[in-house]
Amino acid sequence: MIASIDVDPQKTFTPICPGELPVQGGDKIAPALNEQAQKAQFRVLTKDAHPVNAVWVVDSHDKMLAPLEHANADLTWVSHAVPGTEGFETIPELPEVTEYDHVIWKGVEPDLHPYGACFHDIQEKLSTGLIEWLKAKEVTTVVVGGLATDYCVKTTAMQLKLHGGFDVWVNLEACRGIAEETTETGCAEMRDVGIHVIETLEEFRA
Repeated sequence: MIASIDVDPQKTFTPICPGELPVQGGDKIAPALNEQAQKAQFRVLTKDAHPVNAVWVVDSHDKMLAPLEHANADLTWVSHAVPGTEGFETIPELPEVTEYDHVIWKGVEPDLHPYGACFHDIQEKLSTGLIEWLKAKEVTTVVVGGLATDYCVKTTAMQLKLHGGFDVWVNLEACRGIAEETTETGCAEMRDVGIHVIETLEEFRA
């Protein structure tokens, strides 16, 4: 069985919400995500869902990426993906949330800021149930796309490979990264653990 995973394809990570965490081209990946979903029997959505009073929130972009001493919130970020706001919404052209087979909301607790969709905590002790759900559905292969390549996509793919043992394919056509350098580094890290990092879906071989 194959599952297609849409990692955090939310307006908060696109130019639609310039005051949050806009990723260039983040609002353009829906067609590629929809295409990869056609290769799968199951489609999963993950969404950041952050409170306004999170311990990592700072009031301006120039204060971002400062290290924190919290066990499960490692860096500062501006407020983003707050439920009920436009930034929380998925980008245009994707299915309604209820049309997905499974949905993971992450980062709800004010002192937890996970990047990967498989664990609620950075220490990777508290499962979201994603790996368990995939295994219950007898999924062996996952195709991953979403936002952003160098953070949540990378971490989710690594968790699926290292903790779940799945055959993981990251479809760069359906992803966008925050920065070129960290995206290149992230892709190298994924390849090092045996994840297939492909430029287009044409390279996918189940």
